[in-house]
Amino acid sequence: VKTNEINRLLVTVNVLGSAGPLRFLVRYDDPVQKVMETALKSYAREGRLPVLGQNTKLFELHNANSGCGQALDPFEIIGALGTRNFLLCKKHECKLQEEEEKVTSTSHHHHQKTNLWKNWLNTMSLGFGISSH
Repeated sequence: VKTNEINRLLVTVNVLGSAGPLRFLVRYDDPVQKVMETALKSYAREGRLPVLGQNTKLFELHNANSGCGQALDPFEIIGALGTRNFLLCKKHECKLQEEEEKVTSTSHHHHQKTNLWKNWLNTMSLGFGISSH
């Protein structure tokens, strides 16, 4: 086994707004910045849409398990992160997605509360013999 093959990792990068993940090999000691560069080059080479360009300063790489939480430090070593699945998104897209998730969560919670009240009222009306017609 060659020494340079031992320190390679297969990573999966999902690009926000694109169908299907990118999979490619990186070196264990590559910084996050290099992984973002490789992901953008691979994305462009495959002719995926929407066109993203090559400027890594416009993007953030996130741990896929934490979604659009805190972006990874561009100088952090990829092998030291303990994960092989990542999410690449434009800097402003992650903030928009977080806001959408909050709104959806709040709306879903409100809908659940409304249904609880309706179910309780229906149960109470059955107990007292009150007809809903």
